[in-house]
Amino acid sequence: MSTTSRPRVGPLATSPGPAPALDVDALLDDRTTGIIVCCGSGGVGKTTTSAALALRAAERGRKVVVLTIDPARRLAQSMGIERLDNVPRPVAGLRANIKGNRRGGSLDAMMLDMKRTFDEVVESQATPEKARQILENPFYIALSSSFAGTQEYMAMEKLGQIHADAQAQGTYDLIVVDTPPSRSALDFLDAPERLSSFLDGRFIRLLLTPARGPARLMTAGLGVVTNALNKILGTQVLSDMQTFVSAFDTLFGGFRQRAQKTFELLQADKTAFLVVAAPEPDALREAAYFVERLGEDDMPLAGLIVNRAGPVPAGTLSADEAMAASARLRKREPTSLTAGLLRLHADQTRVVEREALLRSRFAAAHPQVPTAVVPALPGDVHDLAGLRRVGQLLGGAEG
Repeated sequence: MSTTSRPRVGPLATSPGPAPALDVDALLDDRTTGIIVCCGSGGVGKTTTSAALALRAAERGRKVVVLTIDPARRLAQSMGIERLDNVPRPVAGLRANIKGNRRGGSLDAMMLDMKRTFDEVVESQATPEKARQILENPFYIALSSSFAGTQEYMAMEKLGQIHADAQAQGTYDLIVVDTPPSRSALDFLDAPERLSSFLDGRFIRLLLTPARGPARLMTAGLGVVTNALNKILGTQVLSDMQTFVSAFDTLFGGFRQRAQKTFELLQADKTAFLVVAAPEPDALREAAYFVERLGEDDMPLAGLIVNRAGPVPAGTLSADEAMAASARLRKREPTSLTAGLLRLHADQTRVVEREALLRSRFAAAHPQVPTAVVPALPGDVHDLAGLRRVGQLLGGAEG
């Protein structure tokens, strides 16, 4: 799949039709694809999907780094890494000699350390003395650790850092990003603007005013405001905020500039967004919102991955036929094991039919979105073998 063939989401369709198939391996093999962003609502398997895509790409010859924001740290376990942090760490145990794979691939994995990333931004943009003032400021410590949107902003900041390093040093030719588990669908796209707007807002600028010329500051109006803020926030809190804002003022422009560059990077043809969803009404409703929002922001959508789909039961009996046969057997033999198995077959068939109907409705509304369906595995993914199996299923192997 070439980058130019990736759909930029268009208007909704009114007629139903099957979704085009998503060729995951073609996407991974396309050397013009430099960034894959996995997004979706929480609990749909984004982290596992991201890791499986990264592993499969590495074993197909790409030099890959996967960045996860998952607080459960399951990725480190799955990849056999003792600890996962803000530094990319190599993953051992890759296969480079299996059929269809090419030698030369590598895989590093890392987990976003939100505060450390923020600290790195400050250290790289400020003088040592100014950086020390900022890093030791209580207001900065609170902002960098828990301010709403900081995690999403730092995820995009880290993506920009990795991409810049990869361009300069040739360390990676593919970056796979597991986006934050936000309740609001695409918070990570909005976070840079929200955070920079906060830092550049009227209230912050008011706090900054005393550092910009005492002649203009000592007005009665400002004194009233300062006294009011002292009563609300406390003298020390207001002082900490003023000290932080004064020291941070020189970095405002850098935040906006980098946020814009990262946004443009996400819009570039070298980037591919994959929306991950579960075959459930709420998850597919969220996925539809993702698809439409990506279209509004002109982000390059590669396709939809429907994760943990119900496996199609063996045999040709319909659900109704299986239920009828089970009822007949139960009348003759209430404890019939065969009757119970027929009931299970009917239940599973109905699950598969319901999921297929949900997917067809999504396809009818978004006919341009290629789709890959990954069947549910019998157990949790906890090692490279499990990730490799998920990658095979993403690549189109039989469930």
